[in-house]
Amino acid sequence: MNQEIIQQSEALRPQLDNFQRIALIVGLIGTIATAAGYLTDPDQFFRSYLLGFIYWVGLSLGSLAVLMLHHVAGGRWGFSIRRLLEAGTRTLPLMFILLLPILFFGLHSLYEWTHVEVVAADEILQKKKGYLNESFFIGRTFAYFAIWGLLAFFLNRWSSQQDQNSETHFTRRMQRLSAPGILIYALSMTLAAVDWIMSLEPHWFSTIFSAVHILGQILLTWAFMILVAVPLSHRKPLDFLLTNERLRDLGTLMLGFVMLWTYTSFSQLLIIWAGNLPEEITWYMTRLSGGWLDLGYSLIGLHFIVPFLLLISARIKSRIPVLVGIAAGLSIMRLVALFWVTVPAFKPSGLAVHWLDIAAPVGMGGIWLAVFFWQLKGRSLIALNDPRFNYLLDRENSHGHG
Repeated sequence: MNQEIIQQSEALRPQLDNFQRIALIVGLIGTIATAAGYLTDPDQFFRSYLLGFIYWVGLSLGSLAVLMLHHVAGGRWGFSIRRLLEAGTRTLPLMFILLLPILFFGLHSLYEWTHVEVVAADEILQKKKGYLNESFFIGRTFAYFAIWGLLAFFLNRWSSQQDQNSETHFTRRMQRLSAPGILIYALSMTLAAVDWIMSLEPHWFSTIFSAVHILGQILLTWAFMILVAVPLSHRKPLDFLLTNERLRDLGTLMLGFVMLWTYTSFSQLLIIWAGNLPEEITWYMTRLSGGWLDLGYSLIGLHFIVPFLLLISARIKSRIPVLVGIAAGLSIMRLVALFWVTVPAFKPSGLAVHWLDIAAPVGMGGIWLAVFFWQLKGRSLIALNDPRFNYLLDRENSHGHG
């Protein structure tokens, strides 16, 4: 059985090669355009570059979070996309490399607390400079990636070793690491969201902001998994795992995180609006005026109402083309949501979209996808020798395909 799965995975390599080739071409074109933008407007380059980085590193980290959730909870949905999740986590070294230009060349273009004269004239920033300073910021960022990298390294290493060995202790190792790993991810990502995004406007603060961001990362991951899983569901060896029932399960999980993201986002707005404190409400006043308000309405409609109404219906959710359309729409709206959160820090006077805001995420995304497909084709598309998988496979065969 294992040898057959390996051969079927190898047979898919030409299709994955084609996906990788297309992604790489798009990535190179976008990267060249983005680099040209640096020559004309360095400040705008780093602002757009940060937007692209936050979006794509969110997919890497969302893959890590969902992978750990699978190891803790089990379930057929997790086995069907486990290799996709593992490939997503192995893009973290790429994202670390892509962050280096920001750390060493772009901080002054992005964060006002890096300017000595600004801090000297601002009493609040003076009180925060023990935390908000360049050396500590860079050190924390290195620590975040070291933590995430170690989690991803061991989960992938043990998964690979399990393919070669039928002993059950690899499963227990991944479970024991994933349980605290979810908490470690949540804590480290909370700090990273504060550092990378909230400190763009260092006078503002929200205790629920990081939760909104984390849920957005996981929501993006569900959407991406559906977009990749559907083409693979028509081909061996994943055709018997990625059934319509499993894809519908992924749609249900995506619906759950649409609702969680909306609930936490509305809770943040409600609490800050009711408190009406100048240091908190000004963040929303910028984003709820002019063109930014119109963009906010689009988030309400396309990030919540439309996906909610479609995904709540089991009949509609069972239509795979519709499910793919919802996943694609949410993938785009996640970028719009991050744009609405980050860009007003630089353009508070009104909505303005620079061409680099499109070129940078597209270029970075093409490179990310090329690495993702390169990693995906390096292993069997089904994790082998997991005792839980064998049990679920027996159940699947005894009850018929979904």
